[in-house]
Amino acid sequence: METARVTESISGAKLYQQRARAALPVLVRQAHGGTPIHYSELAAELGMPNPRNLNYVLGSIGQTMNALSRQWREKIPPIQCLVINKATGLPGEGIGWFITDKDDFRHLPKRQQRRLLEAELQKVFAFPKWLDVLKALRLSPVIHDYERVLSRASAFRAGGESEEHRALKEFVARSPKLVGLPAGAAGTLEWALPSGDTVDVLFDRRDEWVAVEVKSAISPEADIVRGIFQCIKYQAVIEAYQATLRRPQAARAVLVLAGNLPEQLVPLKNLLGVEVRDGVRPR
Repeated sequence: METARVTESISGAKLYQQRARAALPVLVRQAHGGTPIHYSELAAELGMPNPRNLNYVLGSIGQTMNALSRQWREKIPPIQCLVINKATGLPGEGIGWFITDKDDFRHLPKRQQRRLLEAELQKVFAFPKWLDVLKALRLSPVIHDYERVLSRASAFRAGGESEEHRALKEFVARSPKLVGLPAGAAGTLEWALPSGDTVDVLFDRRDEWVAVEVKSAISPEADIVRGIFQCIKYQAVIEAYQATLRRPQAARAVLVLAGNLPEQLVPLKNLLGVEVRDGVRPR
């Protein structure tokens, strides 16, 4: 039996219902930002050690959206489809129970699953009443004030390259598995882009380019914030560059940190959909 069919709405005392009440405002934040979120990232933000336990959490949210849809006599899109698997780019199998009444989502071809997901994501992003949903459920939106840290990031000026930064770049260049690539993929240091930017490490593969921005353990919070935004810029520039080369637009940008990502920046990187690998030490 599907998880979605055995869960209850979020207005209960069970642990998954409590977590659902914490998760829904996070998903509303992601919907307003137009960005999906990985299971592992949402679990970490909620303080859940096992992302698999999100199946019950998301099933509860789905039940709640269906119930509220009937109450309002208006279709509320399945906001839980914002939570996707990092490897497949698809939500859990239970989402099929909310997307369609005719077909079991897990039995559909991957191409059709992605088409259904993209259609639902557009509905989620365009839905104008997410704050009303939270209000109806007596939940508060998550609010993060990044004005101060963004101001510091804008004013930050880095000095010359440190030995720690150089060593980390070289380690990343010979460690493709760190950014989800197969062993043997060679990274190039200091790759120049047409925009005038220089990527710390670029893996130029036939099927995908992966740009890596590196921050050493001595990088302050403001520099890490700059790194998050640099990743957004790199991906956009590389995709435009690929288009001029008549290549498929397939690019990712990853921020690699020698230290740990500051806890207060976790919602920011999730909102912006930036991949981060932290706690990376050259070996």
